[in-house]
Amino acid sequence: MTVLVTGAAGFIGYHVSEALLARGERVIGVDVLNDYYDVNLKKNRRDRLLAHSDFEFVQEDIGNRDAMFALAAANTDITTIIHLAAQAGVRYSLENPFAYIESNVIGHLVMLEMCRHMEGLEHFVYASSSSVYGGNTKLPFSVDDPTDTPISIYAATKKADELMSHSYSHLFGIPATGLRFFTVYGPWGRPDMAAYIFLSAIIDNKPIPVFNNGDMMRDFTYIDDIVKGILAVAGGPPSGENGAPHRVYNIGNNNSEPLMRFIGLIEDAAGIKAEIDFQPMQPGDVRATYADISAIQNDFGFEPSTPIDQGIPNFVEWYREYHGIGRN
Repeated sequence: MTVLVTGAAGFIGYHVSEALLARGERVIGVDVLNDYYDVNLKKNRRDRLLAHSDFEFVQEDIGNRDAMFALAAANTDITTIIHLAAQAGVRYSLENPFAYIESNVIGHLVMLEMCRHMEGLEHFVYASSSSVYGGNTKLPFSVDDPTDTPISIYAATKKADELMSHSYSHLFGIPATGLRFFTVYGPWGRPDMAAYIFLSAIIDNKPIPVFNNGDMMRDFTYIDDIVKGILAVAGGPPSGENGAPHRVYNIGNNNSEPLMRFIGLIEDAAGIKAEIDFQPMQPGDVRATYADISAIQNDFGFEPSTPIDQGIPNFVEWYREYHGIGRN
């Protein structure tokens, strides 16, 4: 079969594409290669994928409906779409909200319209986010919890994606699954995420910003576990026996860790003590996240297996190699 992966040069999209290629799938990867963060990192991911003969790369904006519809029409053998392209980042959504509407709402709508007309499509899997839980204080977050109080534009766009997907699934019978990711980290990660920001500052002997004076907890999820969950879900489209063939799952490590412990592991792996710059809580941020993964465990046997004690050293090792930094 052929799998279309959007955001293929992104962090999660790259790893998903690698895993699909490793098991013999043909992959078409779409990415606009925007400059939200270092384009060279995205190009390096893309180039590694292009080393596979079964990978085809298309540089395109998912919001370009004509281009995306033409891509689907030219590749009628696409059976699965793993839609990971999006404008990421909670804090940046306060600075440039239009980028989030254009990519995460308009772009998602284009993908759904494309799916509507693809006769051979078996499953549309798309990225949601733990941020949809907004101001909820009950932990862990369950997929049955209310998600109608987003506290950032980014979160609002992800909730909109879930609602639109349910509508299209109901109206047109599109089998669709949304995955609420919880703080993904690991090799080839994004420079705007905590692990990368902290390690980069530590190595450069710069202070690291720690919000809410360090009183933060996150369900840090290693990239390999995320990929296992995505591929498992992709292979099992919902039937729609009890309504629209649409469902949503949490995908996390099922273990909320104190932020200061996370930083301590980075310090240990880097062999450098961090200078901490404690700051107040930032607008749009939440104090704690924690995934109840019972639904995806029950339906797919998903079991994360990488604690941060193992994942952080893996990330630091990759970072040193990628940036050509020797050990102290």
